[in-house]
Amino acid sequence: MRKRGQDLVGNDQFEGYCKDLADLIAEHMTFNYTLKLVNDSNYGGQDSSSSAGWNGMVGELIRKTFQTISAIPVKVRASWFQASQEADMAIAPLTITSARERVIDFTKPFMSLGISIMIKKPIKKKPGVFSFMNPLSKEIWLCIIFAYAGVSVVLFLVSRFSPHEWRFEDTIVGPTVANDFSLHNSMWFSLGAFMQQGCDICPRSVAGRIVGSVWWFFTLIIISSYTANLAAFLTVERMITPINSADDLASQTEVEYGTLKYSSTQEFFRKSKIAVYARMWDFMNSRPHVFVDSYDEGIRRVRDSKGKYAFLMESTKNDYIKERQPCNTMKVGRNLDAKGYGVATPLGSSLRSTSDSMTQESSHNELTLSNVAGCFYILVGGLVLAMVVALLEFCIKAKIDARRHRVSHFSLSCDLF
Repeated sequence: MRKRGQDLVGNDQFEGYCKDLADLIAEHMTFNYTLKLVNDSNYGGQDSSSSAGWNGMVGELIRKTFQTISAIPVKVRASWFQASQEADMAIAPLTITSARERVIDFTKPFMSLGISIMIKKPIKKKPGVFSFMNPLSKEIWLCIIFAYAGVSVVLFLVSRFSPHEWRFEDTIVGPTVANDFSLHNSMWFSLGAFMQQGCDICPRSVAGRIVGSVWWFFTLIIISSYTANLAAFLTVERMITPINSADDLASQTEVEYGTLKYSSTQEFFRKSKIAVYARMWDFMNSRPHVFVDSYDEGIRRVRDSKGKYAFLMESTKNDYIKERQPCNTMKVGRNLDAKGYGVATPLGSSLRSTSDSMTQESSHNELTLSNVAGCFYILVGGLVLAMVVALLEFCIKAKIDARRHRVSHFSLSCDLF
């Protein structure tokens, strides 16, 4: 970058990461250098109109002279680029690609990055009337309803099987047997436990207590997870982004997207064999106006397009811009690839090996079913165990009573159930 508010000349007029790196390399290799900006403001892409077949810094390295360094600062003006000598080394955010490595040499990467998506930050959405349901996804709410119904039915069945839940009562018509856990009462017990309020009836059988225990454990985890996220969802305004990944971009045509001309990002899409990226290239290639001549132009289009343009750019620049005023852009999704910046030299240059040694020295989401699947597994396992215990209790009780009353086991079992 140019130093602001200072009238300087030569290397002293620049500052920044690349300037510091150039100073260290020059000190380590004991040479003097002159820092200049690339003539055409390009990083380097294949260009048939250029005498070297490449433009930008790559072209200047191919048409090399001596002791001059080509670099692009973060912010450049067209008036800075004047006809000058060719370059002997390029120290810049120059991406290492296979196509460039065929014509120039690179050091090992001094920074790792990838292609990312920049969009305009959407308007924040205020919490709605039913925002209290947002901490859990729809699939979890649906599973909770089914779990509540399932626990109620299982509790009713094990209470019917278990002899410990039956009791004798004297009535006007004579002694009868009664069971507290009717289907209605079983649903009331499950609801009271889920709401952490308790109930006036409790299971006395082993099977019934197993059902109650796993249900209490299940509700403990679900309620704790819910309350942990509830405050954030009620107080934080949420942003609904229309684009979240490259797949979202490729599957629509309303939001246009483009890259920097003659850049490694453009080459990535042009040569990609991956279906999604190839489809994105076809879309961009059919609309040449989506390509921009500079990063500043692409960023300006993102900010002025009212969400109708996305810029595909390197993640380092994306991260830098989103933290700068007016802070109205954002990075979405994962990086589309992985690559690195390197110091470039002409093929076979003696500067490359020494530079190589220098550069070696780098929102609240809702819970989904996968986050709490273990709770459901424990609940289902407990219900199955309770059914097995209840069945064993029933069979043992029926066998004892059959011997006592000298009747068949099957007929007594039918009478008990």
